[in-house]
Amino acid sequence: MDDSRDVVLSPDPRLFTQCAPIEKIDDGVRDLADHMLRVMYASDGCGLAGPQIGAMSQIVVIDVDYVGRGSKKNPYVLINPQIVTADGPERETMEGCLSFPGISVPVSRPSHVVVRAKNLDGDLMQYEAEGNLLAVCLQHEIDHVHGKTMVDHLSPLKRAEAMRACEEAIEAGARPGETAVEE
Repeated sequence: MDDSRDVVLSPDPRLFTQCAPIEKIDDGVRDLADHMLRVMYASDGCGLAGPQIGAMSQIVVIDVDYVGRGSKKNPYVLINPQIVTADGPERETMEGCLSFPGISVPVSRPSHVVVRAKNLDGDLMQYEAEGNLLAVCLQHEIDHVHGKTMVDHLSPLKRAEAMRACEEAIEAGARPGETAVEE
């Protein structure tokens, strides 16, 4: 079974919808996290949020150490993640997204971030990252659970261009995990 087929693709309205907090961490949430990790790895992604598989809950999985099949896995599962600090110089990076196959867009974000979330054991955890992929990924995925996507960081004209390019890429057969650098 190709788990990457479970990824919700733009312009699905679920990608632009605020998600509900998770009230209780139970076997259903653990199963959801396991499924999300399978989908993320099958799509060669480094992060995935609940709405990207149609689960309208504040759950995020991240693994910035995974670089492809056979590599080491170091996953994080964040339940109800909250950014408590986002500061430092703005840093522009080209971001891709499993839900927007075939495109990458320039997004400026604070270079330093501190995030609090519960893990699958219900423990409150704190994650801090600065100037690296984890800092970008934390902000990108937490945006998703609040109904904000990478294209929402663009000007209206650039957003429309990115949405059109994504639609064309999907029609041409682009799959989650496939990105292209926008000029």
